[in-house]
Amino acid sequence: MIPGAFMQLHVNRLLFLVLALALLIAAGPAVRADDKAMIDANTERALTWLRSSGVEFNQLSEQAAGVLVFPDMVKMGFGMGGEFGEGVLLVGGQPAAYYASAGQDFGAGPEVQYKAEVIFFMTQEALDQFRNASSWKVGHHAQVPAAASVAEALLAGTPHVGLIFSEGGVFSSLAFDGDNITRITR
Repeated sequence: MIPGAFMQLHVNRLLFLVLALALLIAAGPAVRADDKAMIDANTERALTWLRSSGVEFNQLSEQAAGVLVFPDMVKMGFGMGGEFGEGVLLVGGQPAAYYASAGQDFGAGPEVQYKAEVIFFMTQEALDQFRNASSWKVGHHAQVPAAASVAEALLAGTPHVGLIFSEGGVFSSLAFDGDNITRITR
């Protein structure tokens, strides 16, 4: 690894940790990290929203080697803002590992307090590359195009497909870019 890239990796990790710590401090002592049961329950709720949005979720998930779900990405309103959430990687429909995601831009309008994000790893190679990385940044390690439609995503043959949504449906105009994703212990 070249020195500049090594330094950038450490800066990215430090930024992620600072954002996560700032969220916990700003929220006060009543806030604690989600446990497995809460992440799993919120994931099921988010996937129920996705299924009801008209997106052919089952077709995407059946063809994907893995599905990474962040069921409740929340706005961080202090400092420069951003977003943070914890989620689960589903392989074969079962939880395989838990992850945290921190990003710079929430992307949705002020009326949306939280959103969910799903990344479909459409090939085993894409899933393996993600799982073997200690930290993974969207836009740096891989491009994750937001799917305008399931058919478009499947025809494009991309190794990663992303969906951003809430109870109100899919945000087709929001893009995945800059989110730092790190494995967490749960």
